[in-house]
Amino acid sequence: MLHQARDFYNESKDLYKILVHLASSELNTETLFKNWTFNDIIRHLYVWNYAANLSLLDGDSWKNFSTKINKHINTGKELKKFEINLLAGIEEKALLNLWKNSYELLYENFKNENPKRRIKWVGPDMSVISSISARHMETWAHGQAIYDALKIKRINNDSIINIVIIGNNTFKWSYLVNNNKVPFEAPFLKLVSPSGKIWEFNNRKNSNKIEGLAEDFCKVVTQVRNIKDVNLKLEGDIAKEWMAIAQCFAGKANKPPAPGVRKIL
Repeated sequence: MLHQARDFYNESKDLYKILVHLASSELNTETLFKNWTFNDIIRHLYVWNYAANLSLLDGDSWKNFSTKINKHINTGKELKKFEINLLAGIEEKALLNLWKNSYELLYENFKNENPKRRIKWVGPDMSVISSISARHMETWAHGQAIYDALKIKRINNDSIINIVIIGNNTFKWSYLVNNNKVPFEAPFLKLVSPSGKIWEFNNRKNSNKIEGLAEDFCKVVTQVRNIKDVNLKLEGDIAKEWMAIAQCFAGKANKPPAPGVRKIL
């Protein structure tokens, strides 16, 4: 079984447990992520779970979906509008249940797949393991906006290694998407996992270094916190530059929240 699929499922389930007890009206609560409501976030997670499932199982349906989404994006329209139109009229508890069904189905379909199998995506093709890891990353990142809005301190576990890996692997992407020259090599990472393990990545001899909690690194690369609002120790200009522009997700260049804006808990 792919542990990344299990990690995605558990992350989704933990978020659902929080949301299911809210009144329908509370699902319209705004967050500090672009003023998206809980409904907007749930809808977004559902749509891209649905898309990932299509890419895994059904080439023709995936082709139809990707054509529509690319046409929408290329005309400069907001992604959220595409998602609202796709699920027109489905809100609150009905939407919450639809999302729950989507993550349960995605877990069942991905858990025993060949991790190296290549599947289609909106951008370049990706492996099965990269696809389900990306779903975990996005659920974790968008979920943080909900935890913040409800003033719940999230208790992370070592499954965030999936997000750390994506964050480290998108070092080059963070520069390219911002039209910046890519440095020769990524800084050395020395991160402490939620359980206290030490996770190390890249060349130890690199003078550019990033040290601290793995969850702080995850918050920066997913842009749910500004680098100034976490306790990462940065050494070297490249380490500082990367953490100022880090972006582990696809799409156009995004800026992290301003310092203090999302420093909640």
